[in-house]
Amino acid sequence: MNDDMKIGVLLSRVRVEEKWLLEALDKRGLAYDRLDDREVQFNLDAPGAWADYDVVLERSISFGRGLYATKVLNAWGIPTVNMAAVAETCGDKLATSTALRTAGVPQPNVRLAFTPESALATIEEMGYPVVLKPVIGSWGRMVSKVNDRDAAEAILEHREVLGNYQQRIFYIQELIKKPGRDIRAFIVGDQTIAAIYRTSGHWITNTARGGQGSVCPVTPELHAICAAAARAVGGGVLAIDLLEDPNRGLLVNEVNHTMEFHTTVPTTGVDIPGFIIDYTVAVGRRRAEGASAR
Repeated sequence: MNDDMKIGVLLSRVRVEEKWLLEALDKRGLAYDRLDDREVQFNLDAPGAWADYDVVLERSISFGRGLYATKVLNAWGIPTVNMAAVAETCGDKLATSTALRTAGVPQPNVRLAFTPESALATIEEMGYPVVLKPVIGSWGRMVSKVNDRDAAEAILEHREVLGNYQQRIFYIQELIKKPGRDIRAFIVGDQTIAAIYRTSGHWITNTARGGQGSVCPVTPELHAICAAAARAVGGGVLAIDLLEDPNRGLLVNEVNHTMEFHTTVPTTGVDIPGFIIDYTVAVGRRRAEGASAR
């Protein structure tokens, strides 16, 4: 695929995923620049060289860097994958939950509290065990299963004194009795391209925490809920994490906007980097066509 567009790839470091994405760009003969988020600068009054990009693929490890970079780029009219509004929704678990709730997408019950006292009362009303999560975070870090009042009091106290105001936003989720696994599905545009089961003896099944991947069939039911979740947060290139509830079926747990896929590609054989680059090219082409039409 040869194209006269220019693509920017904003990244923190070249992990396996970024290596595969850059190889996919090379394979298609596309012009691109690697943009290290530790070095880039933005002058809000003058886009400068940024204006040369038809589209920027955002792969920052830092949620904050990726979010604020895409906010500036989008304000200049430069599309990004994903767009800043999508990143802002997916990067905050409460924002994701409210978007899913508004769209009527099934998810575990979530409650919110702002003080240790109100959080403890909420947890006891819900009944143990519950899951306490930070509103901002990934890889299963600082996610706690709270089994009893003693654990609840200790964790809430620790969160209260951490200093970061976001740790004092108590996001409390019901614990789903999943069958020792969860599902991670990948959606690009309106297509669910692949899915894996993540299985672990630990209640946290993230592959970053030792979960093992195996192929999960992309059924019409799975695609339907993934597509609904993607639409709810604004669409793009997304990974949908789902839980299997014995009574309610599939529930969306989280939506990820800069996902990893080093386990999924060898497990499923699906060329996820290729899908992402082709989608990025399509976004850039739409922008270029819109500019020429004006």
